[in-house]
Amino acid sequence: MLAVTAPDHVPPGPVAVLANPTAARGRHRGLLPEVLTRLGAAGRPVELLRARTAGEAEAACHAAVAGGAGALVSVGGDGTVHRAVQAVAGTAVPFGPVPAGTGNDFAVDTGYPADPLAAVDVIAAALAAGRSRPVDLARLSRPGDADRWFGAVLAAGFDAIVNERANRMRWPRGRRRYDLAILVELARLRPRRYRLTLDGVPHEVDAVLVAVGNAASYGGGMRICPDADPTDGLLDVVVGGRFDRRTLMRVKPRIYRGTHVTHPLVRTYRARTVELTADGITTYADGERAFPLPVTVTAVPAALRLLR
Repeated sequence: MLAVTAPDHVPPGPVAVLANPTAARGRHRGLLPEVLTRLGAAGRPVELLRARTAGEAEAACHAAVAGGAGALVSVGGDGTVHRAVQAVAGTAVPFGPVPAGTGNDFAVDTGYPADPLAAVDVIAAALAAGRSRPVDLARLSRPGDADRWFGAVLAAGFDAIVNERANRMRWPRGRRRYDLAILVELARLRPRRYRLTLDGVPHEVDAVLVAVGNAASYGGGMRICPDADPTDGLLDVVVGGRFDRRTLMRVKPRIYRGTHVTHPLVRTYRARTVELTADGITTYADGERAFPLPVTVTAVPAALRLLR
């Protein structure tokens, strides 16, 4: 049972801050003191959470919420948001994302400025006014595993396969590793048989791209689910069918504009609950490794309160 508060309410307690100093390859590392100063100007104590790994970051967020934090703020990209959201989903504790990563899709898609300090000012103003606003999240479930939450997009096709390949590689480093993973997986590209059950209605499709969106974008501005609205209580499902390599590479740049959905091999759906099955796919939620298929994704209205 979700426990959310009435609109325009922020519980008492300190502001817990989760910062990822390596986000965007450390480009915004020097911003943290100013971020903390501006948050402190809202009139609440500010506590910086200590964590060395993603697992420790998530645990620190859970501990802060359980310990009485009145709000949680993340400073980083979508991966940092993803860790923080696991702690505040379904609670009365509101959340503010400061977009300081390589990909800041959730923050931008939910209306925050792309500039980190401008976003901090929005969050601080909401804290000072005691204001928070509801937004939906998606709940990701799989038998035998604890549920996960995501705010932006679940990738379950070619992009997930590329991420899985890149994460197994030890060389090269940085963006070149991802580029090499794309080349390797393009050479192996083949449609896979997916079974989608959308609000109880089954569909079988052969596809190379499958994405489930609570919001529109992933991967740093790729509008894979361009019509997704994180306040409508629904999930958008985009399926790219039997693309060959050449066609996929021609269509992929259109994802940044969201115009790929007009291609004849692309199908779009909308549902409250999505059951997704295919062989050999590990999903990625908000860019973070999630569950192997099969999974169930459920739209949960007003599961998160944003400091806006």
